[in-house]
Amino acid sequence: MAGLWEAASRELVNITVSSNPNNEPVTIHGSSPDLKCIGVGTDAAVFQALSAPSYAFKVYAEQKLNKIKAEAQVYSILEPSPFFSTCFAATEKFLVLTYEEGPTLFDCLLQGIPIPAQAIQDVETARSIVRDKGLNPRDIHLKNILLQQGRAKILDVSEYIQPGNDFRWEHLKKAYDEYYQFISGTPMPYWLLETIRKWYHQWSKYYPSFEDFMGTVFKQTNYWKKP
Repeated sequence: MAGLWEAASRELVNITVSSNPNNEPVTIHGSSPDLKCIGVGTDAAVFQALSAPSYAFKVYAEQKLNKIKAEAQVYSILEPSPFFSTCFAATEKFLVLTYEEGPTLFDCLLQGIPIPAQAIQDVETARSIVRDKGLNPRDIHLKNILLQQGRAKILDVSEYIQPGNDFRWEHLKKAYDEYYQFISGTPMPYWLLETIRKWYHQWSKYYPSFEDFMGTVFKQTNYWKKP
């Protein structure tokens, strides 16, 4: 099936991606009638080709191209796994992955789609598998976890070869365990979620503990929910 994605990938010549400071999402330059952007991160944008819808093309920002080889290596170590995409190929500009359906957990909060405990447990299981394979499961957050029929699928494994724990998943799980029950099924406005995201990247500067930070976030969320 390589010929199918190779033909579709020719449209990517019209696309360039550039990174932005302060951990902001990348900027996409150019367009193609055959390509639909299905995801934007801080290092890359992901496109689906209408002529080859079973594939996703993760196009890295020109300043982040050094991450492509590392992410492809991680996928080769993880495969096969029900918790991660399959990587078919890596070029100098992009990765070719399986297209994965489903809303991200960020989308679930926006739309009020309930996030089941099973999805959270799936991420825990996936992280254990990653460690067993000698990798480091980090950079796991709301925008790179998909919900597929009540189960979790994790996107973006590019940082699994880096050392250290960024605690992003631990913080998310703690927030889910202690606070999610109060907002489950309630759509959250985009501005509120983006504000919380930006606060999170600086919480250690203004709060003595993550618990204090979460207390402030919960108050803001509850305030918004009041009629």
